[in-house]
Amino acid sequence: MTNTRMIALIHLLAALAFAIAGPLLAPDFRGYDPADFPIPQGDAPVGPAGYAFSIWGVIYLWLIISAAVGLKRHDAPDWAPMRGPLIIALLIGTPWLSLAVASPILATVMIFAMLAFALKAMSRAPVLDPWLARAPNALFAGWLTAASFASLGYVGAGYGIVFGAVGWAYLCLIGALAVAYAGTRLRPDAPLYPLGTAWALIAIVVKNWGSEWGVAGLAGLGTVLLLTFAVKAWRRPAP
Repeated sequence: MTNTRMIALIHLLAALAFAIAGPLLAPDFRGYDPADFPIPQGDAPVGPAGYAFSIWGVIYLWLIISAAVGLKRHDAPDWAPMRGPLIIALLIGTPWLSLAVASPILATVMIFAMLAFALKAMSRAPVLDPWLARAPNALFAGWLTAASFASLGYVGAGYGIVFGAVGWAYLCLIGALAVAYAGTRLRPDAPLYPLGTAWALIAIVVKNWGSEWGVAGLAGLGTVLLLTFAVKAWRRPAP
């Protein structure tokens, strides 16, 4: 077996492990348990409405399809730079749900590491095969951009660090939008990256509508901005 085929096979196995381990180890996970924190965070405004987590089904399936296609194209030179950081992101993510149940602090550190490697993989994704390589990576990184800051918001508010739950929601929304802007600049031909983050922000609007109007408004404005980025990326001429 050639070295490139071996790495492509590891990529596929990592994608399968990532998709299987999470639902298997924590099938009902919809966010941190309020009892995990000294200050319970049962309805923290930084978290999206529960329906938003359904995006994981699309992400899991798409990453597996991408890896399977990549195995067939193991010797394609433009696929190779993406595989290393993506494999690392998937390996970090494989035990994430089970660890999130036990330690939100560790889970927060891990999800930011996952995000960093997912962004690196997206930046290295091939220009060709946009729907089989770049798109699933972009959606994965886009969701992680929102999820990582939501995790930070839960931990910050749950441990009473400087701000309360609403303050952390504002801070983390600003942080997520800043990273989303940087990620869009990093890969301006990947519309599903801002769309992945926008999906989470829309769910934050839904959750906070009628209660925390300021948080809902900021998330709504962020959604409009990200959708504008996505439209520009979609209209970007193919190289």
